[in-house]
Amino acid sequence: MALDWDMYLRHLRHGPPLIFFCALILSITAGTLAPQVRAQACGANAQSSIATDRPQITNSSVVVPCGSLQFENGFLETVNAGQRSFDFPETSMRFGITNKTELRFTAPDYFQNDDTSSGFANGFGDLSLGFKRQLGPTRGGFDVSLIPSVSLPTGAKLISSHGYDPTVQLPWSRSVTKSWTAAGMFSIMWPTEGSRRNLTGQASVYFDRQLTQPWDAYIEYSGAFPQRGGPQHMIDLGMAYKISPHQQLDLHYNIGLSAATPDHAIGFGYSVRFQVIRSR
Repeated sequence: MALDWDMYLRHLRHGPPLIFFCALILSITAGTLAPQVRAQACGANAQSSIATDRPQITNSSVVVPCGSLQFENGFLETVNAGQRSFDFPETSMRFGITNKTELRFTAPDYFQNDDTSSGFANGFGDLSLGFKRQLGPTRGGFDVSLIPSVSLPTGAKLISSHGYDPTVQLPWSRSVTKSWTAAGMFSIMWPTEGSRRNLTGQASVYFDRQLTQPWDAYIEYSGAFPQRGGPQHMIDLGMAYKISPHQQLDLHYNIGLSAATPDHAIGFGYSVRFQVIRSR
C-alpha cells in the first residue's frame, strides 16, 4: 500500500505528538533507566573534561558523566530592526544517571525588551524537561545522541506558547584531525504559535578548532524551516575557554542571514560540573 504523505504530514502537524512523547519518556524511564541506575557504578569517568551544549546552537553529542550535575548559564543580547532584547540566565541543568543517559531541565529565561510599546513583552518564558540517550560512538568514529524534550506553559502570558511543545534532536560529532572536529544536529519541533502547532525542521553544522589545550573556536551554520513563516538562516561564531577541567567560559556572536532571523546577537556564558554521586 502506498504511503499517503498528505495524511502523514497532517498527522505530524495536528496529531498528538505530546502523547507519544510522554509515553516514550515514561517507558524508557520505567523499563530501562531504573535498573541501570541501581547497577551503575557512578564516578568512574568523573575526571573527564567538561563538554557543554553551549555556546553553539548544536548540542553536545555526549552525555555528562554518571553522577555528575552540570549547570550551563548565559546572557544574550539580540538586536532586530533596532529593537534590543536581553535573555538570561539561559540556565540548563544536566544530571548523569548512567554512562549513556542524562536527565535535562531548562529553567525559564527572563526576557527584557527595551521597547515594550512595539508589542514586545517582558517576563519569563517556558521551562523544558527531557533526557539525552547517547547512541555512539559508532564504528565510524561518530558520537551520536537522541534528545527528546517538552516545554511546559509556565511563562508569562505574552511570552509563553501556552502549549506543551515537544522537540526531538539528534546531535552528532566526529574528530577529523587532532585539532579539528566536525559536528551538527538535526531537529524537529512542534511549537505552539497562535493556538496552532507550527511544524519546524532544523539542521546545523559546525567546525571546531582546538587552538591550545584550554582554548577552542568554531564557526557554525544553522537553518530552521517552519511550516508557516520564512526560513531562518544564521551564522554563529564563538570560542570557549576552560578555566579548569570542570569549568568553562564562552563567548559567541551570530548573524542573521534571512528576513525571519534577528539581525545579530552576542552572548557569553559560564558552565560548571560537580560530581555529586560516587560509587563505593
